[in-house]
Amino acid sequence: MQELNDLVKARINALEEIKKLGINPYPHRFDVNTDSAAVLAVFKDPQTEEETELQKQNIISVAGRIAAIRKMGKASFIHIKDGTGKIQIYIRQNDVGEDLYKLFKLLDIGDIIGVNGYVFRTKMGEVSIHAVSFVLLTKTIQPLPVVKEEINEAGEKIVHDAFADVELRYRQRYIDLIVNENVKDTFIKRTKIIQSIRRTLEKYGFFEVETPTLQSIYGGANAKPFATHHNALNIPLYLRISNELYLKRLIVGGFNRVYEFVKDFRNEGIDRTHNPEFTQVEWYQAYGDYFDSMDLYEEVVEQACMDIHGTTKVNYQGVEIDFKRPWKRLKMTDAIKEKCGIDVLNMTKADILKYIGDNNIEFDPKLAHSKGLVIAALFEATCEDELVQPAFVMEHPLDTTPLCKPLREYSMQQLEEMKKDPEQVVFVERFEPYVNKWELGNSYTELNDPILQRTLLEQQVERGRGGEEETHPLDEDFINAIEVGMPPTTGVGLGVDRLVMLLTDSATIRDVLLFPLMRPL
Repeated sequence: MQELNDLVKARINALEEIKKLGINPYPHRFDVNTDSAAVLAVFKDPQTEEETELQKQNIISVAGRIAAIRKMGKASFIHIKDGTGKIQIYIRQNDVGEDLYKLFKLLDIGDIIGVNGYVFRTKMGEVSIHAVSFVLLTKTIQPLPVVKEEINEAGEKIVHDAFADVELRYRQRYIDLIVNENVKDTFIKRTKIIQSIRRTLEKYGFFEVETPTLQSIYGGANAKPFATHHNALNIPLYLRISNELYLKRLIVGGFNRVYEFVKDFRNEGIDRTHNPEFTQVEWYQAYGDYFDSMDLYEEVVEQACMDIHGTTKVNYQGVEIDFKRPWKRLKMTDAIKEKCGIDVLNMTKADILKYIGDNNIEFDPKLAHSKGLVIAALFEATCEDELVQPAFVMEHPLDTTPLCKPLREYSMQQLEEMKKDPEQVVFVERFEPYVNKWELGNSYTELNDPILQRTLLEQQVERGRGGEEETHPLDEDFINAIEVGMPPTTGVGLGVDRLVMLLTDSATIRDVLLFPLMRPL
């Protein structure tokens, strides 16, 4: 700590010396006309003296942060890092003048400068810029970690003194981006993935919209909300857990294909795949069903993978995953049968609960009131770890969601009879995509029967009163919208953060969030 304080004091002293030279260490702007990547890409060695002279007259302007510095008498070398890479700068007192060279002697790694000069190749063969002038743009106070790299005898890159403290990297992402080049690449890929998803959806006529983040009634998912209060209106508000109910209102209003990239907020746990604030893209398509959504979901993800890697295959944490269409499709009950060897359709709720108890399977007893919820819990506890390659798990119990249509093979009379028997489970047209053992989204053939919709949401309210922590509230305006009339519709939610993790080989969700939530120090 004392060493760091001494370094900061030294930089502050250098800052004062710069001011004594009459130089503003924080000027307002600098004209940049190229960058390091462009210079390195286009430079060709001049072949004649005439070409050499023309090269010297072709003055370019670059700017960046000093990444390395070698001060040597009246001629020195530095490397600057800009948004595209690094390039070497050669600075000589005879070229920039004695006053500017005095300024150069006061610079440190991390300072930001602008350089005017011409491109040449050094005797060591490195394409560089011969400075004719430079400008100090930002004098830094805090020293950066000095990461050193070398190539060993086997040709492998060895990194010394890396900025590797994980928690510090998340807290000081700005330093992480400066010194760890692979981190910036992850977030460039994140943006490209989002752009790819947007292109695929718009190819099929989907229209991008915006819906409220602050909601007076949260809904669209089973999750705990963050609650706040609006002073002027004196009402409670919630950060959205989903934008689903608003996008369905737009379907009712005549936007037949809509999508939205949203930040959702859920007041729940934090682990390697969960963050309280996360990004989803949801899209809704009038006149389609969940089979249409499966086809489009496959295409969206496969195309994103192709756009990033040029192939449908990725290596995630040592496991090869292939996103090539078509993906495996299986019913939830069939997955249980494959894994556990039992047919839950022909078992009573008591039999399933006994199986769970006999096999010491983790289970929340608050779900025991519903056979459908017991089946879903058994699936989650036993089958998810088997779903490594992309797959759609279909036909979930009705009790898992109040927003989805029952399977189309049920007649209306059958549904009425099944409701009377608690041992009969109604299944719905819902799928969840799984990759790498993770649930990567959710999709329904959306329920548009207003009478049934009201009944199911009222049942959710009663279940909440009965002790279930994650249930849907009753949104009267949403019911009103369905009563106005929503056409047959299918909708999808895709977890962007988890997809980015998979496509960038990132171990945790915090690696793909620029500023993940951290406990205050």
